[in-house]
Amino acid sequence: MAKIAFLGLGVMGFPMAGHLQAAGHDVTVFNRTTAKAEAWVAAHGGTMGTTPHKATDGAEFVMTCVGNDDDLRSVCTGEDGAFAGMSKSATLVDHTTVSAKVTSELYAAAKDQGLGFLDAPISGGQAGAENGVLSIMCGGDKPVYDAAEPIMHIYSKICRRIGASGAGQLTKMSNQIAIAGLVQGLSEALHFAERAGLDGGAVVEVISQGAAGSWQMDNRYETMLGDHFDHGFAVDWMRKDLGICLVTASENGASLPVTALVDQFYKDVQKLGGGRWDTSSLLKRLRAFD
Repeated sequence: MAKIAFLGLGVMGFPMAGHLQAAGHDVTVFNRTTAKAEAWVAAHGGTMGTTPHKATDGAEFVMTCVGNDDDLRSVCTGEDGAFAGMSKSATLVDHTTVSAKVTSELYAAAKDQGLGFLDAPISGGQAGAENGVLSIMCGGDKPVYDAAEPIMHIYSKICRRIGASGAGQLTKMSNQIAIAGLVQGLSEALHFAERAGLDGGAVVEVISQGAAGSWQMDNRYETMLGDHFDHGFAVDWMRKDLGICLVTASENGASLPVTALVDQFYKDVQKLGGGRWDTSSLLKRLRAFD
């Protein structure tokens, strides 16, 4: 089995690293909040490193799942970074959703050091991570991907190389663009049904079986109707992701009018104090106007 380091034990990384350990791999973890790493070792076994450098020493594969561009740079580079602890021919697989710019920087830095680097952002939310059924979209060199795919398969239902370095992050942007419009549409449909005096659950039971059906509808309508918004990806993180989408669109000429609008709707949710609510809280914004 492989020697693996996993850097970043948030709501996604914690269970993902657990799946690797349960599959029999030798896993060493790192988290900036040491208590989380200690809790992971207590729950799953394995070991912890006090720095990314120490955690990645001797690892064949290094997985990262952190917050943003700056977080990723900090765990990868510098004297205490992952690159400093990795041996030649080792591979870093980045599961963070970040900009194509930082992906390009780190891919080049890894290549110069003789390391493999894959951008491999994930979709499926906390439940997908806990159940090992994430969707993983990858960019990078094909031989590097082919070697790492069996490791990623442990916590995914689909893992696919889309193209060269950066293609994974661009695919994740497409994913977030699609989600933004879907959640707004679902929120408006549920809000309309409520205002019309209809039973929202009955409405969804019918329309979900037709062309309006979606993952968001199947998995979020009950919590949305119940005014519960702590079941998934936080608004603060979604705004980070949509910001990346909009900047990239300005560079490649894509037109994203709905995405730009929904980004501002999420800004309204933040003003309501909902930065940590999940993305389905767009419905709560509509209810605030009642």
